[in-house]
Amino acid sequence: MPSEANEQVKSFQTSDGMNYAPKGKPNQVVQPGEFIFAAAALDHGHIYGMTGGLIEAGATLKWVYDPDPAKVQAFLKSYPQAAPAANLEQILQDPEVRLVASAAIPSERGPLGLRVMDAGKDYFTDKAPFTSLEQLEAARQKVQETGRKYAVYYSERLHVESAVYAGQLIQQGAIGRVLQITGFGPHRLNAPSRPSWFFEKEKYGGILCDIGSHQIEQFLFYSGCKDAEVVHSKVANYNHAEYPELEDYGDATLVGDNGATQYFRVDWFTPDGLSTWGDGRTFIMGTEGYIELRKYTDIARDRQGDHVYLVNKDGEQHFSVRGQIGFPYFGELILDCIHRTEHAMTQEHAFKAAELCLKAQNQALHLTTSL
Repeated sequence: MPSEANEQVKSFQTSDGMNYAPKGKPNQVVQPGEFIFAAAALDHGHIYGMTGGLIEAGATLKWVYDPDPAKVQAFLKSYPQAAPAANLEQILQDPEVRLVASAAIPSERGPLGLRVMDAGKDYFTDKAPFTSLEQLEAARQKVQETGRKYAVYYSERLHVESAVYAGQLIQQGAIGRVLQITGFGPHRLNAPSRPSWFFEKEKYGGILCDIGSHQIEQFLFYSGCKDAEVVHSKVANYNHAEYPELEDYGDATLVGDNGATQYFRVDWFTPDGLSTWGDGRTFIMGTEGYIELRKYTDIARDRQGDHVYLVNKDGEQHFSVRGQIGFPYFGELILDCIHRTEHAMTQEHAFKAAELCLKAQNQALHLTTSL
């Protein structure tokens, strides 16, 4: 079982989820120069976590591109080994580049992915990967047509050690068959730091499409569902009338094709006094026990996150796993791109999570906020 956190693991941004970029121990699966990638469209800070994860797994960063020179210069401060590309075509036409990582404005992620796949390269995008079902269908068709990958950075499971460890416990049978998952994904708004597109629904897609995608992806993974039905969903703008297109609250209930169920809540109401950007928690109930994840903090007790609580026939157990588990997704993704396998995440799983978050968003009841 995990021991105390490894001192080599560096801290990451805790005040604002938009800049969430955890750093883990290098776990290289390829040699330098064996797997070359580029970063393009730097609209969301998650590009730093995506880039860092790939580099830790041995990938070589060759290019960076964004039409905004200030974003490129900021990126180069963290990754000076990248060469600034004059335009996106310079990246797409480079035969050495195997994969393009991107954190574009959400509404632009799908169209960019089509261009990348048409250029014969795999695509790795920040969540949410689409803002419409039409974009999703276009990507599905393009994957079939080109044979390229459309990978998605569902960071709240892939880049959180407690979430990775929970998956390992479930696979080992620690809580039996998973029956129900409850997830809470609160975020700190920090409105002055947000770009204008963040408040335009056509561009960010809605709260269930955006941060709700994390919750639905975790449900499919932990429960083993291949599909699910959105039974009910709702959204609201409770307290930010100055941003009329912002949804600051959302929740949904799903039933999986194997009978497992989920309820989740996402919101932009993290109080200023919390030590991190959101008190993200996941509760996983099985036939033989349950797991609780306190991902980013254990309030009023331990500001370090990645706490896993397990209760089953063996008793009550607590694991502090920061720095102990690592982030295997990135190495698995690199090897999947090389060998054309699907060990990191299947294409259908990535697309199904996107499909369900879009359906939850589209059918959501809009709550009235007037008194």
